[in-house]
Amino acid sequence: MKNSFNTILISAILLTLSFATQAQSADEMYENRTFYGGLVLGSNFSQIDGDNFAGYHKIGMNVGGLVYIKLGENVAASMEVLLSQKGSRSKIVYESQPGLYVTKYGADFNYAQVPIMINYFDRRKSHFGAGLSYGQLASANEYVSTSPNMALNTNEFQFKKMDLNFLMGCDIHMWKGLFFNARFEYSLLSIRGDVSKIYAKRSQYNNTWTFRLMYLFM
Repeated sequence: MKNSFNTILISAILLTLSFATQAQSADEMYENRTFYGGLVLGSNFSQIDGDNFAGYHKIGMNVGGLVYIKLGENVAASMEVLLSQKGSRSKIVYESQPGLYVTKYGADFNYAQVPIMINYFDRRKSHFGAGLSYGQLASANEYVSTSPNMALNTNEFQFKKMDLNFLMGCDIHMWKGLFFNARFEYSLLSIRGDVSKIYAKRSQYNNTWTFRLMYLFM
């Protein structure tokens, strides 16, 4: 799984660099091209809805490459290949059961993620869009500490390998090919089923805000 994940990410970067080379060697303006690509680098601020710990306290990377396909004068489809880190962090002590407190909780996910969106561009090339994202879980780590100390099997409730998200976001054109991107995404399907009261009240969903810098080779 790890080797295939690395292969996908490297392929995305090479594909984007290929578009960059073509763009830099041609004098065509953005309006006259059908395909153009770029690189993104930023952070996810995420939580897991259903783990009893509210707040976007888990910070992870969001990095990769993307390609736009122009569909009309102001409309383009986009596809990205990303390394996207999500999860959860506790900031409070939670009484799970009478006399039993969860003192520390955390979950770390590494996803190979492929978002596909439809985007609308204004005259300044700023744009907003919405779409779906498929995530393949490459690795997951979960840990729990309680008081009094209780031996817990965190492998009992496995996270699902697939994460399907709805997402929407906007990209503000800052300078030449540089954009600032803000995005929200939410799991359409539970990332795992109902678990014990130690872990959660109900089914769980990824809930993520992303802030990135994006450079398009225009």
